[in-house]
Amino acid sequence: MSNLTYTTDADGPAVSAPPPAAASPVGWWLGPGPTQAADPSALADALSDIRHPLYLLEPEGAAPAIGRGGVVQLGGEDRPTAEAIALLAQAPPIHPGQLGDAGFRADHRVRLAYMTGAMANGIASAELVEAVSRGGMLGCFGAAGLSVGEIERAIDRLQSNLGDQPFCFNLIHSPNEPRHEWAVADLYIRKGIRLVEASAYLDLTPAVVRYRLHGIRQQADGRVVTPNRIIAKASRIEVARRWFSPPPPAMVEQLLRDGQIDRHQAQLAARVPMAEDLTAEADSGGHTDNRPAVTLLPTLLALRDRLATEHAYDRPLRVGAAGGIGTPEAAAAAFAMGAAYIVSGSVNQACRESGSSDLVRRMLAETEQADVIMAPAADMFEMGVKLQVLKRGTMFAMRAAKLYEVYRACDGIDQIPATDRAALEKTIFRASLEQVWQRTSAFFSEREPDQVARAETDPKHKMALVFRWYLGLSSRWANDGEPDRQIDYQVWCGPAMGAFNEWTRGSFLADPAQRDVVTVAWNILFGAAVCTRAQILRSQGAALGAVPLRLEPRTRGQLAEVMR
Repeated sequence: MSNLTYTTDADGPAVSAPPPAAASPVGWWLGPGPTQAADPSALADALSDIRHPLYLLEPEGAAPAIGRGGVVQLGGEDRPTAEAIALLAQAPPIHPGQLGDAGFRADHRVRLAYMTGAMANGIASAELVEAVSRGGMLGCFGAAGLSVGEIERAIDRLQSNLGDQPFCFNLIHSPNEPRHEWAVADLYIRKGIRLVEASAYLDLTPAVVRYRLHGIRQQADGRVVTPNRIIAKASRIEVARRWFSPPPPAMVEQLLRDGQIDRHQAQLAARVPMAEDLTAEADSGGHTDNRPAVTLLPTLLALRDRLATEHAYDRPLRVGAAGGIGTPEAAAAAFAMGAAYIVSGSVNQACRESGSSDLVRRMLAETEQADVIMAPAADMFEMGVKLQVLKRGTMFAMRAAKLYEVYRACDGIDQIPATDRAALEKTIFRASLEQVWQRTSAFFSEREPDQVARAETDPKHKMALVFRWYLGLSSRWANDGEPDRQIDYQVWCGPAMGAFNEWTRGSFLADPAQRDVVTVAWNILFGAAVCTRAQILRSQGAALGAVPLRLEPRTRGQLAEVMR
């Protein structure tokens, strides 16, 4: 039995030897069914035909071939009939809807185990969420950074336009604005939002625990029902452990004392996890610890197994993958490692349905993998927390770092050296710090009045709020496409954007005007299915060598039939 591979020459791929073969047969292929020579192009086409099985054969005395149809007999060293042909490797049909965890798809009522993450300030817009939901996936509205009124209007739109089709809303940890976090959680409860993506949590808060436990009850069969579900995001094992554990008893007792739950509900809380779905957030845009997915995902999968056993839940726990999902290969790798679902982020901001501006979309379309950098986060500025942003075409990261440097060095605005203050007012704020404070004070007087009261007695906190004015508005300027503020744009972006651009280079998706969120997602999932089939062949000993996998993007129309 031969073990042959493809080779290439200086002018490109060339068949100088028969195509890949396994060292020994895994079984036998029996007609009727046509066969064709397994040259690189034919094998690539067969891999892309994900609706049909692929049989790699070695006819006696002939070069390897591809079998179409027929019947396969696995195992057995002896040829069952004279017409049987040795089966070197096989790949089954793989629909993109088979990738990931069936329970995730069923619980969230989606056809595909694919989710678009909650990009803040409405970048993950209502329009984007509607498109994703209608494309058979789960979309999350980017509520972080928005007022309660803005979020409520988005809820009304999505509930009106999507009805009972799946969607979710973001609930972000707001350590400096606990009243706002509570108000958003309360809004979700009042409006009947049954699924949230919880992000940037360093620890659990009363607001998110209250949301989870609202309406908890026990059925006649003894099963505990929690109407409100959470898809949590974490990049640290200690945070992930809190999500996969029952709600903290102290917070449960406080909710009981406050009349938010009754005694029976407080007792039921010990039987459910805070979240049944946890996204392993690797090297992503926005809030991130830059964790490599290949180390983070297995770690959280192992944690899932330990805690599921420890708490003996009557429901499965699942781990998804986010951060770096911008190509078919990345999606296939995540599913291969055991991800129940995948979450995309940066690549969606570059789509025309996002709440960003055309100028930002063009900037993102030119991004390479190294064009990202860490910068201080507006919502956790005083804590020194950073997030990942676009570096190319903007000075935001450098200017934000300067503000944090001044914050660390000075105890208040009056302590800033005159030369530094003049530079800040001229180049960053384009206004006096007194003027910025007036605007900042007016904003927080409505959103979180305690912040203003604290600032009046704490000069360093006042300075932090003034500096956060720039950090917060820089994202708004980017979303609105403010032409005279492009140098200050804060664009959340991870290296997945550069990988996506490299993959789509030369295709119709290289043009940002052609990027719609469903076409992007379907191409990633379709390509992941092709990659998975190729890996199945490799795992049986087939050395595919220079076989092209035909991963170039396809139009939505071309994919519509296969994605049904």
